[in-house]
Amino acid sequence: MTKMKAEVAELLNEPDRVRLYESMFLLSQAVAADLNGAIEHIEAILQKGGAELVAIRKWDERRLAYEIDKQKRGVFILTYFKGGPETVTLIERDCNLSEQIMRVMVIRADHLTEDEALGQNDREGLAAEARMRADKAARTEEKSQTGARLGAPEPAPAPAQPEPTGEAEVAPGADSEAEPKPEAGDAAPTPEA
Repeated sequence: MTKMKAEVAELLNEPDRVRLYESMFLLSQAVAADLNGAIEHIEAILQKGGAELVAIRKWDERRLAYEIDKQKRGVFILTYFKGGPETVTLIERDCNLSEQIMRVMVIRADHLTEDEALGQNDREGLAAEARMRADKAARTEEKSQTGARLGAPEPAPAPAQPEPTGEAEVAPGADSEAEPKPEAGDAAPTPEA
């Protein structure tokens, strides 16, 4: 039994030991609307903690089992990184201080090799989804600027009418006392019965 305690103590006293870790970041949908910014934020936290990012991908977007910070849905980002035990502590601390990350979970990824973790990388898929979300946000912004509103539709703009010149238009060869011709846009006279 003492041999096992010695091995555990030896493992705990190895701060230089680099391992593969798996981490799951939970983002609100409002933060995930700017997916590029959210991914850059996650990468900055990992880099600040001293982690070497191996793979990153979107895991899922789903309804949460219970509300977290008044959010009912969330986006999960899965990452694999290499680092030491102190790296995990720094990453968890920075995530707890971050206003963009609702939750984080970090575990050792002893069940995967580094090549298997690298196979999970989907940066291109994240970039494509970030472009799609940015386009959707731009269309929504454009739609809100067009003045869409609830209720009755807005009246159509009146057709442009030529500006009056101040002179009465008279047909050639007609008397000056003849009726003036109706201008464009005026209602045509109705025949009397």
